[in-house]
Amino acid sequence: MLERLLIISAILFVIGLYGVLSRKHIISILMSAEIMFNAANLALVAFSRYTIPASYRIPSTSLSPEHLLLSGQTFAVFVIVIAAAEVALGLALIIAIARRNETSEITNLSLMKG
Repeated sequence: MLERLLIISAILFVIGLYGVLSRKHIISILMSAEIMFNAANLALVAFSRYTIPASYRIPSTSLSPEHLLLSGQTFAVFVIVIAAAEVALGLALIIAIARRNETSEITNLSLMKG
């Protein structure tokens, strides 16, 4: 089952990467980046579900095993929070660029030109 989840995660990541590299519209690029974040979340949760913490393998450790069980989900929540902040910042930048240049396509933007 872990292999299936990782294959689905890899497929989602490749779809997102293709979208980032091939799209011209800024909103499409942002949505493709979100697909890549979701692929990473799926992989984190899958690894968390199907791996055994070290405290279960080595019973002499002083750490309680309960706090290690949800590490993948904890990382996934952090990735979701970072993705939400990225979307807010990205949309603010897109609105500012679209208002300034009256376009939202990457090929028409030339902000770095002097």
